Amino acid sequence: MSTTADIKNGSIISFKNARMKIVEFQHVKPGKGPAFVRTKLKNIETGKIIDHTFNSGAKIEFIRVTSKKYQYLYQDGDSYVFMDNITFEQVNVSSELMGSDHFYIKEGDNIELLFDNEEIINLSIAPKAILKVIQTDPGHKGNTATNAQKPAKLETGLEINVPLFINEGDLIKIDTKTGSYTERVKQ
Repeated sequence: MSTTADIKNGSIISFKNARMKIVEFQHVKPGKGPAFVRTKLKNIETGKIIDHTFNSGAKIEFIRVTSKKYQYLYQDGDSYVFMDNITFEQVNVSSELMGSDHFYIKEGDNIELLFDNEEIINLSIAPKAILKVIQTDPGHKGNTATNAQKPAKLETGLEINVPLFINEGDLIKIDTKTGSYTERVKQ
């Protein structure tokens, strides 16, 4: 069994009969009293985030997870179908597990799926996604000085605000953590 010294961001642990992902942690050594580890834990099944403090050196049960690259094929009702790039075996990922990540992937994209034995417990998408603008008001040349923005609809159905100079057909880079525009991509 491991201890708090082995904690890393992204590790999966068994805590209170649930699989929890360590979102962030901080070792604290106060002037008086023993050291401790302050953590933010995300329940993988429910998505709920809790704060918990472990005493330094406390025993923690880490779950060994394996990850594999899968290609996103299509949406089938309430699930998303992925294919193993090596064996061509197809797996379904539920819309609850997928969450809002489906807005940042297109058919043919490679995604890393995390497994606990045979069960899919999480998916890892890229920090940035490049998507095409399919609907927005026409852009105007030279509108870069102000911070004004307009709504735009992207090829995956995501609706975000973009700068005024973005036109339909432009490729833009999106931050997948915040869901916001970062830059226009040269074609």
